[in-house]
Amino acid sequence: MGLIRVVWGSASAPTAMASYDGALADANVHNYNLVQVSSVIPDDAAIEAVGVAPDLGPVGEQLTVVEARQTVVDGRAVAGLGWTTEPSGRGIFYETSGTDSDDVRSDLNQGLDAGQALRDGQFTDRGQKIVTAPSDTGDGEYTTAIVLAVYGESTPLV
Repeated sequence: MGLIRVVWGSASAPTAMASYDGALADANVHNYNLVQVSSVIPDDAAIEAVGVAPDLGPVGEQLTVVEARQTVVDGRAVAGLGWTTEPSGRGIFYETSGTDSDDVRSDLNQGLDAGQALRDGQFTDRGQKIVTAPSDTGDGEYTTAIVLAVYGESTPLV
């Protein structure tokens, strides 16, 4: 299958969409059209937490992602992505978000446990990334935290 990169970012801006776009820029995936999938990791996949994505192809192409995202006004945005895999590379992602990092961590662990219980297999590896983005300015700005699993490189839309 190839490489799945875990990237993350955060940003504040005067609108919710602008803060989301800024968080995508922080992770270097802002110039792609994101296509979300439901969290299943195929056989032979390798997961690498990189933080900031490298160049993944031409501007405007599509990227397949699993995305955790939280946007708030004058508060704390927390996004978390967890994963568990078998020796073959097959596995699942679980994404959640909120305003408290302990709650997000707990939700990730509970979600991964529940997902594993639904599937046959020997899940041996587990990882997670949680991003907390505080916005304490009180000026009505939006803050977004994101964590994405990016499958491979971009592909053309047309």
